[in-house]
Amino acid sequence: MLYGFDRDHERNNEKSNRPCKNSFSLAQNHIRRVAIHFPSNSAPPPPSKAMAGSIDMMLRNLNLETVESLPEDFDPTTVINDPLPPIADNAPHINGVKSINGKEKPREIILGRNVHTTCLEVTEPDADDEVTGEREAYMASVLARYRKSLLERTKHHLGYPYNLDFDYGALSQLQHFSINNLGDPFIESNYGVHSRQFEVGVLDWFARLWELEKNEYWGYITNCGTEGNLHGILVGREVFPDGILYASCESHYSIFKAARMYRMDCEKVNTLLSGEIDCEDFKAKLSLHKDKPAIINVNIGTTVKGAVDDLDLVIKTLEETGFTHDRFYIHCDGALFGLMMPFVKLAPKVSFKKPIGSVSVSGHKFVGCPMPCGVQITRLEHINALSRNVEYLASRDATIMGSRNGHAPLFLWYTLNRKGYRGFQKEVQKCLRNAHYLKGRLTSAGIGAMLNELSSTVVFERPQDEEFTRKWQLACQGSIAHVVVMPNITIDKLDDFVDELIEKRVVWYGNGKLQSPCVASDIGEGNCLCVLHK
Repeated sequence: MLYGFDRDHERNNEKSNRPCKNSFSLAQNHIRRVAIHFPSNSAPPPPSKAMAGSIDMMLRNLNLETVESLPEDFDPTTVINDPLPPIADNAPHINGVKSINGKEKPREIILGRNVHTTCLEVTEPDADDEVTGEREAYMASVLARYRKSLLERTKHHLGYPYNLDFDYGALSQLQHFSINNLGDPFIESNYGVHSRQFEVGVLDWFARLWELEKNEYWGYITNCGTEGNLHGILVGREVFPDGILYASCESHYSIFKAARMYRMDCEKVNTLLSGEIDCEDFKAKLSLHKDKPAIINVNIGTTVKGAVDDLDLVIKTLEETGFTHDRFYIHCDGALFGLMMPFVKLAPKVSFKKPIGSVSVSGHKFVGCPMPCGVQITRLEHINALSRNVEYLASRDATIMGSRNGHAPLFLWYTLNRKGYRGFQKEVQKCLRNAHYLKGRLTSAGIGAMLNELSSTVVFERPQDEEFTRKWQLACQGSIAHVVVMPNITIDKLDDFVDELIEKRVVWYGNGKLQSPCVASDIGEGNCLCVLHK
């Protein structure tokens, strides 16, 4: 069903194409690229001794004995206490519905804790603090305890697609600089403390990965994956101002946020059981609006099930419905799997040799950048509809955000150079292998589970209490939860998780007295292991 908003495009094409009265010259129109060189051997070079260690090394090196003692009135629970949301009172409440007075009510979404209950207050230093140094000692103790809590939480991180296996000690020398890549990455601004040369080198790498020539693409490093989607959909809207947005109902929430922000009409398309877009329903919805261009979001890995939409089938469906290539725009949301799929044998290609308009991926997911960031690539011919020259910057405004993190390109450039194509290929193979191992262990224990063919996201029955879910930081939706197997997830960690899950299920289901829930509607009868579908 189509939902939409009153569209009020306050723009005049004729006016927007007129030159400004006070024209100004832009700086150098293309930044000198810093190339990304690939390692000659298959494995990345070993880290130097000066580099900061991985999480395991950090655990070994952590020495809290050297931290000065806390003030007597300091309450450590305000730093490391991690209260949980209330535990649901019964299983039906978690798995879809809750029975109240004999009537079934829709499942309530359990939100996380209110952080205001554990926030760290900012207070004014005492007048003699510079002499006593008590404030510095206090803050050092707080940070040390916070670091310890981060190390502990990292050990139980399974449900969100972040690669925590990284080592960026070599870049610590650059943390003292305020690096800002404001404006267009290809045009220098008057602000000289930037990392554009690294940014363009990273963009070239991704353009090459997705088969688009240097003189045919435009892109930038975003502040997160959502920004990449917002930009991709915005470019589509600027190319087709009256276009209708089509996205599967399992698309990331940022796609529908874009529809609301840009006041676009949007069609939610049904999905198959796998989570992949249902092209029969897509065709039916396209047929209702043949008079308007189509802007399509194609998922290269859905958020919950890790399903990959069939890009070739989407294009074929558009063509069969009468949409020529000049009447549709496709944005590919490849947040996680957009960087994994090129290294999976026989996987369908995401390529600009096909009629797509843009691709975005997250840099803090599979790549393992320690701060949220992403990469957005589109065709150069499209960006002119969006960009405006800005005299204050002596650059061009074509991005969503103005100021952009200049450190993120350094982290991405460093990782791409260290690992190269072969390094990423090894990590992808490891993730897929470990995901199959996890699914096998779950099903052997009688736990219904599903794993899509091109995915490292293992979907299974939702745990029956929020304490377990919060401990392992699982992402849940309705009756299911998932584990996203990333390069830092080892077999040992998966074994620890499954062993504890098996122990907990004995308690939840009364040692066989109660039956595990049916999740056939979520993962299919063939994957469900309830009493009806074993």
